Amino acid sequence: MEGSYRPRHTARPLCMEDRMLLAETICSAVSAAGLGIAAITAYRKRFLSATRIAAYALVPVGLVMTGVVDWVTGVVFKPSVWVGFGVLGLAWLLFTTTRAIERRSGSTRAERKAARAAQREAVAPAASAPSLPGGGAVARPKPKAKPQSAGAGEDFSDIEAILKKHGI
Repeated sequence: MEGSYRPRHTARPLCMEDRMLLAETICSAVSAAGLGIAAITAYRKRFLSATRIAAYALVPVGLVMTGVVDWVTGVVFKPSVWVGFGVLGLAWLLFTTTRAIERRSGSTRAERKAARAAQREAVAPAASAPSLPGGGAVARPKPKAKPQSAGAGEDFSDIEAILKKHGI
């Protein structure tokens, strides 16, 4: 039996509890480091920044305590979840492919758009205006039109007045 060496502890794969312990340890270390940085920042009399850093530092510990980290590690290490992501990717690929083919043929989407435009034109514009009890319409004042100058709509009199006011 001298030639056969058998180690006492054999290596085993990480189970879910070991992964959770590792995730909890990492989150705790990140939080402790963040709180240390916040303490140094507060020592330098930058209290607002120190408070903000402390708030960010407490997030990983809060996630561990609420069980979000447990849920995420459960999702990441399950093969069925990755198959589900693959199915969602396939569905997205099928949707985009059919839309691309639909655009190239120019059939259904363009026809629906034209039908909607025709339906909007079919409604009378005055039908949506409320009528008065007396049957008369309300006379609305028309906005005053600015006189057009000879330079095809270029009226620089306002600008000239502002420049003269400022002595330019």
